[in-house]
Order: sequence, then C-alpha cells, then structure tokens
Amino acid sequence: MTTPTVRRGPWPGLLGDVVALHGRTYATGWNFPTSFEAKVATEMACFLSRYDSARDLVLSVAGSDGRTSASITLDVSDPDLVPGQGHVRWFIVAEDWRGQGVGQRLIGEAIDHARRLPLASLYLTTFQGLDAAATLYRRAGFAVTDEKAGATWGRTVVEQRLELTL
Repeated sequence: MTTPTVRRGPWPGLLGDVVALHGRTYATGWNFPTSFEAKVATEMACFLSRYDSARDLVLSVAGSDGRTSASITLDVSDPDLVPGQGHVRWFIVAEDWRGQGVGQRLIGEAIDHARRLPLASLYLTTFQGLDAAATLYRRAGFAVTDEKAGATWGRTVVEQRLELTL
C-alpha cells in the first residue's frame, strides 16, 4: 500500500465515486437499500451546489485506479446549521484502505480546518455497530449526545449523534 495523497476540494467525478462507495459499502455490510445511496447522492449534490471554498472542506484519497477510496466533508455553509457549528459528512474509507491511518488523517485534517475557521463545535451522525469508526471518533474527541432507533438510512438501526466541542 502506498502513502495516500489527500486531494482537497471537489473535483469532477467525486460525487459519483463517494456515492458509489457508500452504496457498495453499506449494501454489502449492512443491507442498506438503494434508497440510502439515493439519499447520499441527493444530499451531497445539494452540498456541492452551494460549496464555499473559504469555509467548507472536502478531502479525498484516490486508489490506484484513480477512484475515490476515502473521503470526508466538513459542511459549514449549510444555512440550517447553528452558527459556529460544522457538520462532518460522508466520511468513508474503502475496506482495502482501513487500518492504514487514512481515516485518522482525514478526521484530523477536518478538525484542524474547523479550528482555523474558528468553529465552536462539530457534529456527525452515524449508527451503532460501526466499531472501528466509533473508536476513531472517540479518539478524536467526539462523544455520543443522542441515540435512538430510526430508519433514516433505509433500514432500522440505532442512529447516533456525536459532537465535538472545539
């Protein structure tokens, strides 16, 4: 495995790559339906249409085939956000890149970016059972602030909201 190069900002093909990676990963590992993939596509397309390069952050790592193998987004331009808060979104690392420090690097860079803005806090949503991701979030300082059963992602899981005070 080579040392990954992190690419900053959106680029042509990123949306399709991130959506496909989410679709394959969560269909295979969690039996999420295609409606989940459609949700990722819709929400990420909306974000990219209002992307603010001075505030928002998109980081991605390409595999040897040139396609996205890992990605994270820090959404700060969402008009529905509480002022001073950022939303960590679409964080994913392809199976063959896991355990290489890629996820830790991406979340670290997103948190550093948030501190430079400066933001007061970050939040993300996930679900119970993603143990490696939960460990990564905890090490980065995120804590679970809410948990409840829900079907936001196409099937019933225990949804979690995690927050980090900066």
